[in-house]
Amino acid sequence: MTKILVIEDEPEMRRNLLTILKMEKFRVLGAENGRVGLEIARRERPDLILCDVMMPELDGFGVLDALRRESATVSIPFIFLTARGEKSDVRTGMNFGADDYLTKPVAKPDLLNAISARLRRQEQQARPEFKPNFASYKPLLSLGLSPRVAEVLLWVAQGKTNGEIGTILGISESTVKKHVLEMFVTLGVETRSAAVLRALEVLSSPAARG
Repeated sequence: MTKILVIEDEPEMRRNLLTILKMEKFRVLGAENGRVGLEIARRERPDLILCDVMMPELDGFGVLDALRRESATVSIPFIFLTARGEKSDVRTGMNFGADDYLTKPVAKPDLLNAISARLRRQEQQARPEFKPNFASYKPLLSLGLSPRVAEVLLWVAQGKTNGEIGTILGISESTVKKHVLEMFVTLGVETRSAAVLRALEVLSSPAARG
């Protein structure tokens, strides 16, 4: 049974999230602050972590930083929950190594879709023949893309929308759309899924994995 840890200091929000996940047959763990959550993560090794950003004792950035420094927890999928949804929060979270972010209050479909996407990617990356390295966009330059378009493709390959990519990179959504169209022309494809397939092939190559 898939184990999910929810780190949230607001009791009602934590209770709601745990209830939704229980109804979906996940095994759930709850923590009322970052310090407790970090202890549980180290002990229980959950399959995925949902974590609030602003919390007493230890905030979400501190939790993620600690997890990414330890070999036993470095690869656990991590999704930030933020009430603020400010661009600076999102960019900071992604730079810290978060896999995704959700703005509270979280709609059930958005929550489940985000969890499903992260768990599916984790399963794919566990296969020895398919381990894309998302650490850098530079391998994608071999496809003939400009650095900025390659950077956009890197996030497209991770399932981000144009709006989310704009927030992460600090550019407008319309600019992202232009880069995506340029990407399609350069790659000779017509859909995002086709572009993603090309990107994953490159990012899964031995050279990209280092």
